[in-house]
Amino acid sequence: MHPMLNIAVRAARKAGNLIAKFYETPDAVEASQKGNNDFVTNVDREAEHLIIDVIRKAYPQHTIISEERGELAGEDQDVQWVIDPLDGTTNFIKRLPHFSVSIAVRVKGRTEVAVVYDPMRNELFTAARGQGAQLNGYRLRGSNAKDLSGTILATGFPFKAKQHSATYINMVGKLFTQCADFRRTGSAALDLAYVASSRVDGFFEIGLKPWDFAAGELLVRESGGIVTDFVGGHNSYVSGNVVAGNPRVVKALLSTVRDELSDALKR
Repeated sequence: MHPMLNIAVRAARKAGNLIAKFYETPDAVEASQKGNNDFVTNVDREAEHLIIDVIRKAYPQHTIISEERGELAGEDQDVQWVIDPLDGTTNFIKRLPHFSVSIAVRVKGRTEVAVVYDPMRNELFTAARGQGAQLNGYRLRGSNAKDLSGTILATGFPFKAKQHSATYINMVGKLFTQCADFRRTGSAALDLAYVASSRVDGFFEIGLKPWDFAAGELLVRESGGIVTDFVGGHNSYVSGNVVAGNPRVVKALLSTVRDELSDALKR
């Protein structure tokens, strides 16, 4: 196993165990609002602290970018650990058992290692660049759908960027005439892991942050899929707009929504 993947797995499992314990004791969870429709809990912070601690012990010189604490610059700026200690916080608060720990390692702007861990199902999705993606040690292959016909697409509403809501609803309407159905689960990291494992055929979302999709992106790529923005480019880390699936599904999805895109979503 890639040495950094080893550390990422250790950190994800540690954080996941903590999250699962708190899930069983809801009275110990303290939630607060940090932005419009954006919540954080003491569990996010404690899980993040555990992850950072594991990384720092193994690689004290690396830089860490995390959802709750921002960038923790290290001596080595070329290696960045991008972490989301609890992706799906709203599900967690509502006691809907679908959330994950997401950890990616990017070296000079390229994701080399990825872990998405679902502590409720004990499902560990892992990938190392060029070595494929796995779920609990078994090799993953993405969907072999040839177009949108019969596909299940995962998505997320742009609840933090409601200025895009009309455009988004139009996109969904257009896609719904061609695909079979949608899934909206509340964890982009798991949605991408599900694309990698062929549980869903494709995924699209507006305005994600790097920690939401950095790990999931590599899982998709290593299972034979591609990840683009809404115009088929590679600007997702800037725009936050993400489309994922096998090349045929992504091509069909992009051509279907093309005429609905506002100028803001073409960047």
